[in-house]
Amino acid sequence: MRAAPTILHLDMDAFFAAAEQAAKPSLRGKPVVVGGLGPRGVVATASYEARRFGVHSAMPMAQARRLAPHAAYLYPRFSLYKAVSEQVMRLLGELSPLVEPLSLDEAFVDLEAGGAAWDSASAREAGERLRRGILGTTGLTGSVGLAGSKMLAKIASEEAKPDGLVLIEPGTERELLGPKSVRILPGVGPATGEHLRRAGMTTVADLAAAGEDELVRLLGRAHGASLHRMAQGYDDRPVVAERDAKSVSVEDTFDVDLHDRVRIRIEVERLAERCVGRLRASGHSGRTIVLKVRRFDFSTLTRSETLRGPTDDLAVVREAAARLLEAVDTTGGVRLLGVGVSGLADYTQEDLFAQAAEAADAAEPAADEGGPAAAEAPADEPEPPRERQWHPGQDVRHAAYGAGWVQGSGVGRVTVRFEEPGSAPGRVRTFPADDPDLEPSEPLPLVPRTS
Repeated sequence: MRAAPTILHLDMDAFFAAAEQAAKPSLRGKPVVVGGLGPRGVVATASYEARRFGVHSAMPMAQARRLAPHAAYLYPRFSLYKAVSEQVMRLLGELSPLVEPLSLDEAFVDLEAGGAAWDSASAREAGERLRRGILGTTGLTGSVGLAGSKMLAKIASEEAKPDGLVLIEPGTERELLGPKSVRILPGVGPATGEHLRRAGMTTVADLAAAGEDELVRLLGRAHGASLHRMAQGYDDRPVVAERDAKSVSVEDTFDVDLHDRVRIRIEVERLAERCVGRLRASGHSGRTIVLKVRRFDFSTLTRSETLRGPTDDLAVVREAAARLLEAVDTTGGVRLLGVGVSGLADYTQEDLFAQAAEAADAAEPAADEGGPAAAEAPADEPEPPRERQWHPGQDVRHAAYGAGWVQGSGVGRVTVRFEEPGSAPGRVRTFPADDPDLEPSEPLPLVPRTS
């Protein structure tokens, strides 16, 4: 623990959804949900307007649509989110050489190591300067927590949401933590929280009063001792500068053990989708798929499959996870499931063959799938055009109307709203799906670059 609140935690507010609202003026102030839009899609981020209807991250998309049927549902645009994240991380790097990114939109910063702060006043000034810099550079808002430890800085940033700053003065930790739910502490998920509730412990003050021996008896040596220290506000973990990720994974602990094999497989598929979302957001691919299963008796099984090359393809990861599940006995029930990808790389297996495929296409005509009769067709007869696919939220550009984004498509038509960051809400027009004047495009910067 430090004597000054010089550890900063930044958490961007509803990052994916906020970026979409900044890019699409017609969606500002309206409920926006970003995630997989398929039958088994999962919410990645919901705007604060959507959260008022009960929508939250990791929720099945079908449930979100029932809760907020009039929200805008968009596919993620990871290239945009990564570009904005890089801008934010550069601002953090100006404060200190010790920046520990946790995800695209979240990081710890050691202000003392960079000389940016040494007491409460200088820490607050650095935090406010950061928030102004993020708004001016990206057009988005972030919440800042300042404290003498990583745990408390993260709690403070949660208290600051949305678009605020909270500073926890060293010496006030126990008073602040005492009345809060045990779930606020790192490592206390639904299962551990319920276990503690049954033992009569619902607040952090209850944990501190129980004593280390009781928590060790309930949770085991490592977890019990760690939780007792955190309940008293102690956390000596240092801010660690950015390191290359070795794996990406997600897992869920279920309040009630799962017994139905079909339900277990559905949960594995949902976890695979979330895992691939994180994998793509990090700009990586991976070649080893890992399945984690914790059974009713707390025994934990881990199974893995290594592919021929790295991938970030959802279908490949989902199918591999399903194959791994087939080899696991889930008789008696499952309390936790996890899906991960390791052996990370900055490319996918498909990239390795892309240039070769393009060269082959250029060197020889493509064969039709129509068999011998098709091969006898005149060489100059054009191949029937394939209908292009358009996704909600996708960036496009029209030769006459300029930049816009796809609102929806189907039955051979695509509807586009023509607007861009900084403009007024734009007009909507509908085109044939194969309109030659309409092309996919790269995301525009949320804040125009100045020369």
